[in-house]
Amino acid sequence: MPASVVKKNKSAIKRTRQTEKKTLRNRSIKSEMKTLIKNIETAVSNKDAAGARTTLKKAIKAIDKASQKGVIHKSTASRKVSRLSKLVNSGLPSEAA
Repeated sequence: MPASVVKKNKSAIKRTRQTEKKTLRNRSIKSEMKTLIKNIETAVSNKDAAGARTTLKKAIKAIDKASQKGVIHKSTASRKVSRLSKLVNSGLPSEAA
């Protein structure tokens, strides 16, 4: 239903208010998560091992938080973490070498 339609009953008005708040929160959480993922991909393409690993820790934390809050499904979170870890571990030389 378009946002321009005026709601008539109290429950519909309240529901609309709640939805707007949650939409803003979810958008913020998703945006932060996507930014961190892009930063990891950039660091890997620039062969910045230290930067990629520190950003990976932040990204995993952000992805887990998004999953806990219900912004993304837990399987999606697990898949994203797995793929990012694989990217960082395979795309960069080890620190010991």
